Amino acid sequence: MSKQLLLGDEAIAQAALDAGLSGVYAYPGTPSTEITEYIQSMPITAERNIHNRWCSNEKTAMEAALGMSFAGKRSLVCMKHVGMNVAADCFINSAITGVRGGMIVVAADDPSMHSSQNEQDSRFYGDFSLIPMYEPSNQQEAYDMTYSGFAFSEQTGEPILMRMVTRLAHSRSGVERKEQQTQNELSFGNDPHQFILLPGNARKRYKALLERQEEFIKASEESPYNRYTDGPNKKLGIVACGIGYNYLMENYPEGCEYPVLKIGQYPLPKKQLMKLVETCDEILVLEDGQPFVERLIKGYLGIGVKVKGRLDGTLSQDGELNPDKVARAVGKENKAQFGVPSLVEMRPPALCDGCGHRDMYTVLTQVLKEEYPTHKVFSDIGCYTLGANAPFNAINSCVDMGASITMAKGASDAGLHPAVAVIGDSTFTHSGMTGLLDCVNENANVTIVISDNETTAMTGGQDSAGTGRLEAICAGIGVAPEHIRVVVPLKKNYEEMKAVIREEIEYRGVSVIIPRRECIQTLARKKRNK
Repeated sequence: MSKQLLLGDEAIAQAALDAGLSGVYAYPGTPSTEITEYIQSMPITAERNIHNRWCSNEKTAMEAALGMSFAGKRSLVCMKHVGMNVAADCFINSAITGVRGGMIVVAADDPSMHSSQNEQDSRFYGDFSLIPMYEPSNQQEAYDMTYSGFAFSEQTGEPILMRMVTRLAHSRSGVERKEQQTQNELSFGNDPHQFILLPGNARKRYKALLERQEEFIKASEESPYNRYTDGPNKKLGIVACGIGYNYLMENYPEGCEYPVLKIGQYPLPKKQLMKLVETCDEILVLEDGQPFVERLIKGYLGIGVKVKGRLDGTLSQDGELNPDKVARAVGKENKAQFGVPSLVEMRPPALCDGCGHRDMYTVLTQVLKEEYPTHKVFSDIGCYTLGANAPFNAINSCVDMGASITMAKGASDAGLHPAVAVIGDSTFTHSGMTGLLDCVNENANVTIVISDNETTAMTGGQDSAGTGRLEAICAGIGVAPEHIRVVVPLKKNYEEMKAVIREEIEYRGVSVIIPRRECIQTLARKKRNK
């Protein structure tokens, strides 16, 4: 097959299409978004009627993908690492139900928090769930693992977790494609109780999952993605996980002087690991993310062998792994060729010129600061989170998807007035609706601003599940229609907006204000494409 220049995300997407994919399920989140966008853009997707619409959130994506697997077809679930928290309920239980059609769950981690709230490492989810995991070191491996991963999932009867990191997801390399497979036929399993996790059945299935762990370890020991390479200097043995292997090889273009165990598939291959331990005086673990493998190795080995990595300070516990950090860890001098001039200042991201969020914050902060000195504003995840920065300095919290409404409710329960929540249209349908239901059920004294730009703007302008439906959703949840107020955030409407904000803050109950204006970026793209 031809070789293509692909992002790591695109390599996963192309491999899934080549492997007979029937559906991709995802909620956009950097650095995973491009996987679904690539599948959406390919002609074969329409030709084969491959499901490719965005889901409301990661939980619904995971559940729908499991439903497709239940019907015997191959499904792909994509999310960023914090999305794993949303999908965790179904993800962890899917290890106990098992799968029918092959299912791969891609978790794209973001070491250094380029666009995230934390640096959590998704490998802990795979280990916690007791299922096999892949961690590619380059784009070709990302393709190969995905392509063969569906068959491996069907062979083991388990979902497979694929862990990516930002640098691999968003960098390009040549990828050799394989033969295109047909989609699976609709089929169902012989066990009518497989997916029914009543306690009696769940206990049996969990016991069976535990009994298969040695089988998964053996698969890792025989995997082409786990490779032991000997070296003449036995003072140090190196365990290099995923992209950490690439960083190591950048420092040793002629071959590493130390024995190296490359890890691309989990659970850890005990046979190769013990060989490394028995051969070398010390072990260095190179992994991008938290000290997942380092902790596992220490648990395997007990006392007696020194294991170095993030836990003992050989590598920093936060931030991305990179070739310079690896060089220092193996004792190589690494001088930067180019320094950063002191006159270069960091420029924080800002809301786009012409963005409706700007007008919303301008009016909201004027009313609150001038008339309600005790106010607090609870924000959410989206472009509008940039309201934390100058010149607005408008928000007091940003914790997780959907937390704005429920935190405002909790603060109101504590006696705060006014308690204002700011949430975007896509985030609202992702995980804000249940918080609104709590507010309605208790008639909480909160003012909720759903800043509607009619798209999922922060991740590139994907469809928003609530477009054209927000008023109906709020009314259906139980907000009084007269307290669902829609305004157009433009300078000429500032006085009207101020009046609406004052009225709804003074109303002692649940009120929703929807400033609605299309995202300036999606509008510009539409005009260019005409």
